[in-house]
Amino acid sequence: MLQGLLVDLVPYGQVYHDLEHTWRNHEASYWSSGGDRPIVTRAEMRAHFERRAEHQNRPDAGVTFGVQTKDGTPIGFFSINWLVPHHRLAMLGARIGDPAYWGGGYGTDALTLLVDYAFGWLDMHKVWLGTTDANARVQRQMEKVGFVLEARSRAESLMDGVWSDGLLYGLLRDEWPGRATVIERIGLKARR
Repeated sequence: MLQGLLVDLVPYGQVYHDLEHTWRNHEASYWSSGGDRPIVTRAEMRAHFERRAEHQNRPDAGVTFGVQTKDGTPIGFFSINWLVPHHRLAMLGARIGDPAYWGGGYGTDALTLLVDYAFGWLDMHKVWLGTTDANARVQRQMEKVGFVLEARSRAESLMDGVWSDGLLYGLLRDEWPGRATVIERIGLKARR
């Protein structure tokens, strides 16, 4: 378990599998997928988890963590979706599936834990994450944590009838001052 101020990153188990069906059929999926509004069945989710399990022993297989509040409430998942071991590059994924926890620092706390894990435990050289220009919340989060906007792919997603640019944010290990420094700089505090 990776312990944060507001959340802990825990093994991604059955409770998250069960909740992910709800999260993928909710507004959370729209923001993390670049505007898709799929309807995903439980059978499709089972097949997704089976495919993921088949690839778990590959060298480029990532790691997924469940995100839970300090009282143990599961609220989403953060992951390293793709690794390039030779280049020490990792693509991150993030979803706070429960909108009640959007905008309260929970995702930022989880992100700093994941970045610290990627640099400290996996010895990555660079981590990156993609979003859209319509997702202002994630853009603020990336910049707050220290990620740099590296690329803009113009008009790549059609989101509710409006073309949105794809944004790629990156962070180099040499730019990461450490989780404690970032937490202090952004003023994130534990809640009682």
